[in-house]
Amino acid sequence: MMRVISGSFRGKKILTPKDKKTRPLKDLTKESIFNIIKHSTKFKIDFNNSYILDLFSGVGSFGIECLSRGVKKVIFIENYPNVLTLLKKNLSNLKSVQNFKIIEKDIYKDETFQSLNNNFDIIFLDPPYKDKKIEDLLIKIKSHNILKKNGIIILHRHKNEKDNYPTCLNLIEKKIYGISKIIFLSFLN
Repeated sequence: MMRVISGSFRGKKILTPKDKKTRPLKDLTKESIFNIIKHSTKFKIDFNNSYILDLFSGVGSFGIECLSRGVKKVIFIENYPNVLTLLKKNLSNLKSVQNFKIIEKDIYKDETFQSLNNNFDIIFLDPPYKDKKIEDLLIKIKSHNILKKNGIIILHRHKNEKDNYPTCLNLIEKKIYGISKIIFLSFLN
């Protein structure tokens, strides 16, 4: 069972899917990501004033953790019907929280990014491990200019996955947790 780790919703249960197509972010990995965001000297994120884009958001584990920790706003993008229902339930269980939006669109379609009204401090990417279009997606993020100047991209992948990254990206940090690999990236100026 998954729970919110910290903040105003600490301990709140997060509903997870029964099918194997969705792989929610493990609590230990999630906690490690937030520790790096908070304590790293390699980048500066003012978390309480941050706008978060949660791509392939699934049941919303990462974005809900951000809401619990007091960010300005989270945009969830998800189009898999089996988890959309759970994402909506998880968010409605937070009761009074309204600083989020769910976009039910395919991430790879151009109009998805064109519909975004914000630039983001953190873009969290948690695609299916088998997804081979990560480089295309990173190029799309760059071309639509949706990451703030000092913003970071956090990518969750299988530790053995060999992805190609565009040359406009800077690898800030990489950590391995079990079978997961967390990669912190920024765009070169």
